[in-house]
Amino acid sequence: MPFESLTQRLQMSIRRISGRGVLNEKDIDDMMREVRLSLLEADVNYKVVKKFTADVKEKAMGEKILKSLTPGDMVVKIVHDELKALMGEEAQGISYKIGGMTIVMLVGLQGAGKTTHCGKLATYLRKKDAKKPMMIAADIYRPAAIDQLKTLGKQIGVEVFEMGNTHPVTEIVKKGLAYAKEKGYDLVIIDTAGRLHINEELMQELNDVAALCKPDEILLTIDSMMGQDSINVITSFNEQLKLTGCILTKLDGDTRGGAALSIRYLTQVPIKFIGVGEKIDQIEVFHPDRMAGRILGMGDIVSFVEKATDSIDEDEAMKMAEKMQRGIYDYNDFLKQLKWIKRMGSLKGLLSMIPGLGSQLKNIDIDDKQFTYIETIVFSMTKQERRNPDLLDKSYSRRERIAKGSGRPYNEVNGLIKRFNDMKKQMKMLSGMSETDLATGRFQKNMGQVQNQRKGKGKGRGNFRI
Repeated sequence: MPFESLTQRLQMSIRRISGRGVLNEKDIDDMMREVRLSLLEADVNYKVVKKFTADVKEKAMGEKILKSLTPGDMVVKIVHDELKALMGEEAQGISYKIGGMTIVMLVGLQGAGKTTHCGKLATYLRKKDAKKPMMIAADIYRPAAIDQLKTLGKQIGVEVFEMGNTHPVTEIVKKGLAYAKEKGYDLVIIDTAGRLHINEELMQELNDVAALCKPDEILLTIDSMMGQDSINVITSFNEQLKLTGCILTKLDGDTRGGAALSIRYLTQVPIKFIGVGEKIDQIEVFHPDRMAGRILGMGDIVSFVEKATDSIDEDEAMKMAEKMQRGIYDYNDFLKQLKWIKRMGSLKGLLSMIPGLGSQLKNIDIDDKQFTYIETIVFSMTKQERRNPDLLDKSYSRRERIAKGSGRPYNEVNGLIKRFNDMKKQMKMLSGMSETDLATGRFQKNMGQVQNQRKGKGKGRGNFRI
């Protein structure tokens, strides 16, 4: 989960003042001291920390804030707004060429994820902006770079132009652009070579490619785990190439977040996209306001809804809802819902977007492998059993066969069947309620019955059960 440790420290800092009706200068100073330490531990550049804390304190000490009815909440809002300002205020996507072919050039150090993010970007822009992308394999130095891009292209259904590794890079790019124009592609993404260190040879080659193709976007892929050293890399590339933005990769594994909070202020280069996982569709537009909310533990409902909308077909969801209302929900429907959830990404990451849940997930172990185990159990059922769940009720032999077939313990199979049946009963109860039920108060009575059914036989707090 991105910014996990920073989020925990900042939440502890602002919890002391949030909701309080009276604040004084000492309260603000104590909070800002904790905030300063939190940011420095997250590897945020000290210049950024100094500016941020000074701005927050100046606004928090205003007379209108201290004399307001909710000064604590007002200060939290100031912290949120300043975080948003630090990261760039507004989200910025790709600047497309009007009435022509848009050229995007990806640059960066070796190992930052350029080639992978060429595929991610092509997938994202094709889906979101209805573009017809093509990729050019211009990394002729790294072993297997061309093969990697071709494999990615085949996986996502995007054509890759390549001429092997024996031709000059400028020739490959020139012929690739001509081919893209001939075939009617409106978006070209160029995968360039990276180096372990910035050197004159690399920068000159990139300058030559940029001069040839005149790209609309030059995006630097930067590893978020680099911390403050990322500022030096961005500054060096920006001086030579005039970057239009950067892609911050591996943000799902970054527990500090110093790069995201320092880049825009120190380099004036906006973060345009973030990589949030290894899968080809795990890339997002960087929204400073949403990220500020996540950092402060306020959640990110907008992104959550967007993920759900992208992953779940509306017509399929309506059909599923109708089946639930009619009480004919089976294991095939259950598998379909699992598939929808898996498309949305890490379960812990999704739950952290819901306001109030982020801090509660700190010590809860949520293993996404549980989805695989559940699928294995369901696939070990016969087609008849999946269509008619009642066949498994009180049938020891069927359950034992499923346990052996799935390689999972018998009690795990029992637990899944019990939770499925409980969920089905709750659906029937809720679907049987009329408007009169809701108006007369029987809704509360029915919900009380549902809650009573769920009491007892509870699991330990340390384990998250699906």
